Amino acid sequence: MKLLAAVVLLSLLTIAAALLVLRQRPDETPATSANSDAMPEVNTFSIVAYDPKTGDLGIAVASKVLGVGCIVPWGKAGVGAIATQSQANTAYGPVGLELLKEKSAEEVVEELTGGDEGRAFRQLGIVDANGKAASYTGDKCNAWAGHVVGENFAVQGNLLAGEEVVQEMAAKYRAASQSGTGELADWLLAALTAGDNAGGDKRGKQSAALMVYRAGAGYGGNDRYIDLRVDDHAAPVTELARLLEVHKTFFASAHRKPNAEQE
Repeated sequence: MKLLAAVVLLSLLTIAAALLVLRQRPDETPATSANSDAMPEVNTFSIVAYDPKTGDLGIAVASKVLGVGCIVPWGKAGVGAIATQSQANTAYGPVGLELLKEKSAEEVVEELTGGDEGRAFRQLGIVDANGKAASYTGDKCNAWAGHVVGENFAVQGNLLAGEEVVQEMAAKYRAASQSGTGELADWLLAALTAGDNAGGDKRGKQSAALMVYRAGAGYGGNDRYIDLRVDDHAAPVTELARLLEVHKTFFASAHRKPNAEQE
């Protein structure tokens, strides 16, 4: 009898636990851990931007997540650049780039988020090949979360140390892009560094990435002019800056050559 009672009690506890999981709302999902099968949220800060002089499009991003560069940034020369983050919907990348061939950044943001039942947990930044930029921050993104949209760029972030992260990024990008020195990669990195110095992701640091798209400028003629990633590092933004300088040395001729579309 005691064994039977124990079996019945264990069964009831198992059923109760299952019901609790089924009733759990999205905003009550437990934090992921190394032993969890759930995908980690891409709580991060990023910037998407366009250089009207060269036509270059680019993205810089940093986060306390492994390999942020394989999740957040999407782009195509002559089309646009997209950053998808928070509980990132990676379909926003390829679908968004296809939509950008016919629509503006703002229209694409509206279409992508409008048809997504999980939009309250998404964050998205887009710049198109005309320099029009748009951002979206769902109302259930982890605080602090928000964005700044400016001329030819958009900055967005969630689970940040505070609003100053995106404000400092926007201010630094404006100053760098108007300085008359450097190129889009330098301006993006300056903005990312400013965000990092302002506190960045409040969980800490782990990975960063820098992408610049230019027609025919990548290895073998692809459009990935600059494709740099730091997947797991104590100071990923600093390491990304070092890699950019190595890139300038290793691919010196590409850095001296104007965008093929401008020739």
